[in-house]
Amino acid sequence: MAVDQKGRPIRLAISGGHVHDSKLMPDFLDWEVPPLAIVADKAYSSQKIRKAIADEGALAVIPTKSNAKKPIPHDNNLYAMRNIVERFFCKIKDMRRLATRFEKKGANFLNMLFLFSIKCWIN
Repeated sequence: MAVDQKGRPIRLAISGGHVHDSKLMPDFLDWEVPPLAIVADKAYSSQKIRKAIADEGALAVIPTKSNAKKPIPHDNNLYAMRNIVERFFCKIKDMRRLATRFEKKGANFLNMLFLFSIKCWIN
Protein backbone atom coordinates (compact mmCIF):
# COMPACT_ATOMS: atom_id res chain seq x y z
CA MET A 1 0.00 0.00 0.00
CA ALA A 2 1.19 3.49 -0.79
CA VAL A 3 -0.10 6.42 1.24
CA ASP A 4 0.37 10.17 1.12
CA GLN A 5 1.70 12.24 4.02
CA LYS A 6 -1.75 12.50 5.57
CA GLY A 7 -2.19 8.73 5.69
CA ARG A 8 -4.63 8.57 2.78
CA PRO A 9 -4.07 5.54 0.52
CA ILE A 10 -2.86 6.17 -3.00
CA ARG A 11 -2.25 2.62 -4.27
CA LEU A 12 -3.47 -0.72 -2.94
CA ALA A 13 -2.59 -4.28 -3.92
CA ILE A 14 -3.41 -7.63 -2.36
CA SER A 15 -1.71 -11.00 -2.66
CA GLY A 16 -2.08 -14.49 -1.34
CA GLY A 17 -1.01 -15.22 2.21
CA HIS A 18 1.87 -17.36 0.93
CA VAL A 19 3.40 -14.63 -1.27
CA HIS A 20 6.31 -12.58 0.07
CA ASP A 21 5.64 -8.85 0.38
CA SER A 22 8.53 -7.89 -1.88
CA LYS A 23 6.88 -9.60 -4.88
CA LEU A 24 4.35 -6.74 -4.96
CA MET A 25 6.98 -4.00 -5.24
CA PRO A 26 6.47 -3.48 -9.03
CA ASP A 27 2.85 -2.49 -8.28
CA PHE A 28 4.16 0.47 -6.26
CA LEU A 29 6.62 1.78 -8.83
CA ASP A 30 6.13 3.50 -12.20
CA TRP A 31 4.72 6.83 -10.99
CA GLU A 32 3.82 9.66 -13.35
CA VAL A 33 5.37 12.07 -10.87
CA PRO A 34 8.01 10.09 -8.96
CA PRO A 35 7.99 10.44 -5.18
CA LEU A 36 11.01 11.93 -3.44
CA ALA A 37 11.44 8.86 -1.24
CA ILE A 38 10.00 5.38 -0.85
CA VAL A 39 9.91 4.13 2.73
CA ALA A 40 9.69 0.39 3.32
CA ASP A 41 10.61 -2.16 5.96
CA LYS A 42 13.46 -4.68 5.95
CA ALA A 43 11.56 -7.15 3.74
CA TYR A 44 12.29 -4.82 0.80
CA SER A 45 16.03 -4.43 1.43
CA SER A 46 17.27 -6.39 -1.61
CA GLN A 47 19.59 -4.74 -4.11
CA LYS A 48 17.11 -5.39 -6.93
CA ILE A 49 14.39 -3.39 -5.16
CA ARG A 50 16.81 -0.60 -4.21
CA LYS A 51 17.91 -0.34 -7.86
CA ALA A 52 14.27 -0.24 -9.06
CA ILE A 53 13.56 2.60 -6.62
CA ALA A 54 16.69 4.48 -7.74
CA ASP A 55 15.67 4.00 -11.39
CA GLU A 56 12.32 5.54 -10.46
CA GLY A 57 14.22 8.63 -9.30
CA ALA A 58 13.37 8.24 -5.62
CA LEU A 59 15.43 7.75 -2.49
CA ALA A 60 15.13 4.27 -0.94
CA VAL A 61 14.61 4.62 2.82
CA ILE A 62 14.93 0.96 3.78
CA PRO A 63 16.95 -0.38 6.71
CA THR A 64 19.19 -3.35 5.98
CA LYS A 65 18.67 -6.69 7.62
CA SER A 66 20.69 -7.33 10.77
CA ASN A 67 22.76 -10.06 9.06
CA ALA A 68 23.75 -7.91 6.06
CA LYS A 69 27.45 -7.95 5.20
CA LYS A 70 27.41 -4.32 4.03
CA PRO A 71 24.86 -2.29 6.00
CA ILE A 72 23.40 0.57 3.97
CA PRO A 73 22.61 3.69 6.01
CA HIS A 74 19.13 5.17 5.87
CA ASP A 75 17.51 8.34 7.19
CA ASN A 76 15.90 7.46 10.53
CA ASN A 77 13.66 10.55 10.46
CA LEU A 78 12.16 9.58 7.09
CA TYR A 79 11.88 5.95 8.17
CA ALA A 80 9.86 7.04 11.19
CA MET A 81 7.16 8.23 8.77
CA ARG A 82 6.42 4.56 7.98
CA ASN A 83 4.05 4.70 10.94
CA ILE A 84 1.55 6.40 8.61
CA VAL A 85 1.07 3.07 6.81
CA GLU A 86 0.91 1.20 10.12
CA ARG A 87 -1.80 3.57 11.36
CA PHE A 88 -3.83 2.90 8.22
CA PHE A 89 -3.59 -0.84 8.88
CA CYS A 90 -4.75 -0.16 12.43
CA LYS A 91 -7.80 1.66 11.04
CA ILE A 92 -8.52 -1.31 8.78
CA LYS A 93 -8.44 -3.64 11.77
CA ASP A 94 -11.15 -1.55 13.44
CA MET A 95 -13.49 -2.49 10.59
CA ARG A 96 -14.48 -6.09 11.30
CA ARG A 97 -15.50 -6.88 7.72
CA LEU A 98 -11.96 -6.10 6.50
CA ALA A 99 -10.04 -7.48 9.48
CA THR A 100 -11.62 -10.92 9.19
CA ARG A 101 -11.84 -10.75 5.38
CA PHE A 102 -15.48 -11.62 4.95
CA GLU A 103 -15.03 -11.24 1.18
CA LYS A 104 -13.23 -14.38 0.03
CA LYS A 105 -12.72 -13.36 -3.60
CA GLY A 106 -9.69 -11.13 -4.08
CA ALA A 107 -11.50 -8.69 -6.38
CA ASN A 108 -14.33 -8.21 -3.89
CA PHE A 109 -11.92 -7.73 -1.00
CA LEU A 110 -9.90 -5.19 -2.98
CA ASN A 111 -13.10 -3.30 -3.79
CA MET A 112 -13.95 -3.22 -0.07
CA LEU A 113 -10.48 -1.78 0.56
CA PHE A 114 -11.15 0.85 -2.11
CA LEU A 115 -14.43 1.80 -0.41
CA PHE A 116 -12.67 2.03 2.95
CA SER A 117 -9.94 4.15 1.34
CA ILE A 118 -12.54 6.52 -0.08
CA LYS A 119 -14.00 6.86 3.40
CA CYS A 120 -10.52 7.75 4.71
CA TRP A 121 -10.07 10.34 1.94
CA ILE A 122 -13.43 11.95 2.73
CA ASN A 123 -12.74 12.19 6.46
